[in-house]
Amino acid sequence: MKNPYLKGKDIFSGYTAAWILIALTQASVFYFFLEIDLDKSVIDSIISNCIFFLIGIGLWFPSKFISFEESSTLKILVNHLTAALVTSVIWVALTYLIMKQMFPLYETTLMSSLLWRFFLGILYYLLLTALNYVMIYYNNFQNKILEESELRALVKEAELKTLKYQINPHFIFNSLNSISSLTLSNPSKAQEMTILLSSFLRNTLSKNLKEKNLLSEEIENLKLYLNIEKIRFEDKFDFICDINKECGEVPVPNMILQPILENALKHGVYESVKKVQIRLNCTKGKEYLIIAAENNYDKDALPRKGEGIGLINIKNRLRLIYNQDNLLTTEKKEGSFIAKLYIPLAL
Repeated sequence: MKNPYLKGKDIFSGYTAAWILIALTQASVFYFFLEIDLDKSVIDSIISNCIFFLIGIGLWFPSKFISFEESSTLKILVNHLTAALVTSVIWVALTYLIMKQMFPLYETTLMSSLLWRFFLGILYYLLLTALNYVMIYYNNFQNKILEESELRALVKEAELKTLKYQINPHFIFNSLNSISSLTLSNPSKAQEMTILLSSFLRNTLSKNLKEKNLLSEEIENLKLYLNIEKIRFEDKFDFICDINKECGEVPVPNMILQPILENALKHGVYESVKKVQIRLNCTKGKEYLIIAAENNYDKDALPRKGEGIGLINIKNRLRLIYNQDNLLTTEKKEGSFIAKLYIPLAL
């Protein structure tokens, strides 16, 4: 940290204003209470305070290098008391010599004031040193907050990347397995699925660097994903999307919807002997964009094993991005599973 009295205009201005006020106060005391001539009172005050003004700027350096973290309390006290005594002697001596040269008849007054000037110099030293330590620790505190903020941002970014990378692997493995099976039974569909998977991955990778995409862009990516799943499941599900243009222009976290549709396929299409409808709609309120995904499922089917990683992934990502824990809700009612995302509009 550089000398703040020289580095910052605001601090230097405040420091200068403080010494002007001290000089005016001292001159007033000399003139009104000690009955010293006005010219001598003003000049004495200006000279003595200008000297300590310059000394005070230099006192930053002992405060900077005599730190509480690296020195014992006793050592700090001894060092600063010694420095205060030396500084005060130098200040008094310089003031005495200059005033004596300017006003030889003023020597008697100077001699009578040496003791209280000496203690005043010690007081100035201690006050300036205390101020320096306050500025040092305030600056260190600000730096610590900044470093912690940067660290939190890096941790958050790493967590988000980890969560993103959890989304695709199992889907890709399933798709590759399906392609492998189709190469023997239906080569044309295997080729079609390979092309669709390639387009999906290219689209995903191109947008994965951004934290957010427009909802309309996410829907286009979802359609690529569902076209791949259509080849696997053929006519076992329909996708109905009701997203208006206003909702489509709202930024949402990228890849935030795919786990919901994966969940619908896994717990709806896999388990049901009937055709499953997956509906996606959106409403825009004052505070949130509400995206709802609904799918029917077979209530009598044995539930598939799974830890619900996709939905947990969504919840964790929303918490990291928006600092809220209540942005994903799920419910089951009358053979339907409904997942709702609440995307804050203020951020």
